[in-house]
Amino acid sequence: MKKTYILALAVASLLTTTSCEDFLTEDVRGQENLDTYFQTEAEADKFLTGCYQAITFDDWWQIDNFWNLCDMCTDDYWMGNTTQDQSGYISLAHYQGTGQENGTIANFWQYRYKGILKCNIAIERIPQANIADKNKKNLLIAEAKFLRGYFYFELVKNFGGVPIVKGFVMPEEISGITRVSEEDVWALVEQDFKDAAAVLPNRSKQAASETGHATKGAALGMLGKAYMYQGKYAEAKTCLKQVIDSGEYQLMENFGDIWDVDHNNNKESIFEVQAIYDETYALGSFRSIISGPRDVSDQDGWAWGLPTANLEAAFKEAGDDIRLKWTIIKNGATEIAGEDNFAELVEAQGNKNGDGTYCIPPKSHKSARISRKIFIPYAKRPEKFEKGRIPLGQRILRYADVLLLYAEACNETGDDATARKYLNEVRNRVKLPGVTTSGNDLRQDIRKERRLELALEGHRLDDLRRWKEDGEPLIAKIMGPNGSFVKWNTDPATRDSYEWDNQKEASDKGISFDKSRDLLFPIPLYEITMSNGTITQNPGWK
Repeated sequence: MKKTYILALAVASLLTTTSCEDFLTEDVRGQENLDTYFQTEAEADKFLTGCYQAITFDDWWQIDNFWNLCDMCTDDYWMGNTTQDQSGYISLAHYQGTGQENGTIANFWQYRYKGILKCNIAIERIPQANIADKNKKNLLIAEAKFLRGYFYFELVKNFGGVPIVKGFVMPEEISGITRVSEEDVWALVEQDFKDAAAVLPNRSKQAASETGHATKGAALGMLGKAYMYQGKYAEAKTCLKQVIDSGEYQLMENFGDIWDVDHNNNKESIFEVQAIYDETYALGSFRSIISGPRDVSDQDGWAWGLPTANLEAAFKEAGDDIRLKWTIIKNGATEIAGEDNFAELVEAQGNKNGDGTYCIPPKSHKSARISRKIFIPYAKRPEKFEKGRIPLGQRILRYADVLLLYAEACNETGDDATARKYLNEVRNRVKLPGVTTSGNDLRQDIRKERRLELALEGHRLDDLRRWKEDGEPLIAKIMGPNGSFVKWNTDPATRDSYEWDNQKEASDKGISFDKSRDLLFPIPLYEITMSNGTITQNPGWK
């Protein structure tokens, strides 16, 4: 008789058939049997917490590393670190066409399916749990559906059609599994978000102890985003407008407060990965260290993922001084936005530049720039300032994103007046003049605004892939032999001196971009091999 077990560490990837026969046929010492678990509300709550933990898992390499890679594949981010081995990123970040065995995407694929496994167990088993409060039971199921929808959302937008696993199944039950169409995956994503939105409460109705849990606004916002990625603009307008009309969210008055460590779960944040400092356990975030400066004494950063000079130029071209200072810190800076202890910070660095300015060593940093959004001011840094202990939550969906998506949907459906209204609401915060354009000019203004407002937050690659220009994905205009980003970085009239002088990461990043291949990441080769070929590769990847 087959036994099923709660997998505290989760089985190896659902879609691999590694030798686990003994593991599946013997009781797991120290783990609860699923047949006797979910007996109480507390047990169901505890299991759901594990589903939330699967958003990023417990270290930087499972999910955060992939998120970082996605920004590296755009015109906003370099790989950055020019002193260490770049093999974990370069094949994909520089579009070399050889990323099938890339460990970063393999880990992401595996751990997204581990998260799906956890959610499937919750969705199957919680309905059978002895929970007297039916509303609570339905809420737990809705949260698990939201998370499963989010995990599949991340898979489909990056890999296209993927295998769908909706239940808790054994490896032998998925032998021969195949990919389904993108449309089928999107349909599952939509349904999970719809089911969640029908049950989840508004944020204002959540208890303080539920902070960080999915809400109706999060489900509707993600559903709207799923529609936008498919070009379903009318449907997107409907659910995004519900988020706006709910009155649950507002723009933060000061742009710099959005990512401030003192403003986690702020009024603009719709869905956010929680992070706290703990001396013993890694309960915090990672990006401040992963993308922080290296070879300086104030912190032990890794410099993986650094802003481009091209992004800085976009801010300057728009006259956007406010967002620029809160997005990019540059070597030689005489001040840092929100840093009240600048002199002390420079002293902690050992005054490496020798002139009292902030140092981001150009020899080890491609652009000699870092992200201000994940920078922690000196006085706010925890005692152990290291990965896994940064108390800065990861903002996955925020209100400005929703406003700009809604403006875009309105423009795409011919309602330019409404599009301008919500676009200008975002611009007004940073004291930029309102736009008066219409049609395609307004479309371009909205796209520029999304780049500046959401820079370095993990949205750029998705936007570049889904936006079309003259019938082609916009990323094909930016990358490739004639791509605007490639030309900008190699033209003596525009290229940045810091970036050009450090060719340990080539400035012609993206020159080998191929639109027939690079609109999706490759399916990890290991998954194809272990499926005996029933899982097929994306076009253009050999």
